[in-house]
Amino acid sequence: MNESPKRIGTGILGLSFILGMTSFGLLIGHAAKGYKRLDEFVTVKGLSEREVPANLVIWPLTFSLGDENLGTLQSKMKSSRETVRKFLRDGGFEDAEISNSPPSIREVRITPTKDEPNPPPPRYEAAVTVLLRTSKVPQVNSALENCDKLVEQGILLTSGNRAQFLFTGLNEIKPGMIQEANRNARVAAEKFAGDSGAKIGRIRHAVQGPFEIEDVDERSPDRKNARVVTTVDFFLD
Repeated sequence: MNESPKRIGTGILGLSFILGMTSFGLLIGHAAKGYKRLDEFVTVKGLSEREVPANLVIWPLTFSLGDENLGTLQSKMKSSRETVRKFLRDGGFEDAEISNSPPSIREVRITPTKDEPNPPPPRYEAAVTVLLRTSKVPQVNSALENCDKLVEQGILLTSGNRAQFLFTGLNEIKPGMIQEANRNARVAAEKFAGDSGAKIGRIRHAVQGPFEIEDVDERSPDRKNARVVTTVDFFLD
């Protein structure tokens, strides 16, 4: 006996519904697997370090002078400054690299003192600085070793006379260091993925840390260590 057209149409609709739900389920399952893969990643750090020479030195040569009279103190300052300048010129530096900082003058004693076993301090005292700013790093090291020549001429440098060695060429080495840090991060990620039976995919997220420049050691301020660390997330396939 033939089925009525109404029953045949109902069967076709039911079969279509079942096939549609099955396809939908497969799509949902595929999307879930894809989402899971997107959620799987590894975070690694990449390091780049380079030893570089300092290329700029700022050296304040500071010393103290005292006298009872301001006029005489001024003459002492002028003479002592010229002594320091000559010392630097003899060390291979140009006048354009040498400058005078404003002196700091203070009145140590206001009223005259009576006779005492120990001589009183001078009435006026001045802190005088001759500033050297140069790129001649080897000559600075040599001058530092010969500072006793200033002592022989009556110039006693204060304890704060430390030459500051700087490196100003960071922009030239920055691109290469970032590239190296990222490459090292990928190597670390591939090692992790290999150990876990996965493969490294594309980058999910990356952050570059700040560049740090420090002395190689406290006795070698003219040698610097430049350092940067990048943090990278890689998807796992």
